Amino acid sequence: MALFRLGGPSEISNFVRGEGVHLRPAEPYDYEAWADLREKSRSFLTPWEPTWPGDDLTRTAFRRRLRRNLQEITNDEAYPFLIFRDDDTLVGGLTLGQVKRGVAQSATLGYWMGVPYAGKGFMSRAVRAMTGYAFTSLHLHRIEAACLPHNEASIRLLERVGFKREGFARAYLRINGLWQDHLLYALLETDPPPLRVARRDRG
Repeated sequence: MALFRLGGPSEISNFVRGEGVHLRPAEPYDYEAWADLREKSRSFLTPWEPTWPGDDLTRTAFRRRLRRNLQEITNDEAYPFLIFRDDDTLVGGLTLGQVKRGVAQSATLGYWMGVPYAGKGFMSRAVRAMTGYAFTSLHLHRIEAACLPHNEASIRLLERVGFKREGFARAYLRINGLWQDHLLYALLETDPPPLRVARRDRG
């Protein structure tokens, strides 16, 4: 089957604003804050992420990351953003990856939160902002996400912001050095927004 590109964004905004947070691609001056937050959060993040390369937190690796990120955004392949509070404090990161155009118009969602800021609602707000950006500015139709079955915080987050559970994938991704099963979720541009309750998010 031939896949015809329906058209990606002609101009990509590098700034996404949400409720109390904003997202943008990483810049060279973010290195110290990024490396410090990742190092402080290493034990917190390790069970949920691929194994970190030995040089992952070095400035050289960060420069490579920035070059790769810019190329991915330029090619409409992925949109890796950092998440900041309104006071410009870095709290985490979020990526729309594996962008597919043509008849698919889809992407996958991945995210990480620094341990000092987990459970304070920042990621819920960031995901809401990014999905809005994906559907309006990037003209995507479907956003997929996967999480480990025992990652209760991630399950709550995805369901809170409107993702629907669609399936179970055996040995789906290599996380923390092991092929692990995942729950599969998705959000469509046509899905109704979830009911918002009058309380502070915890995800």
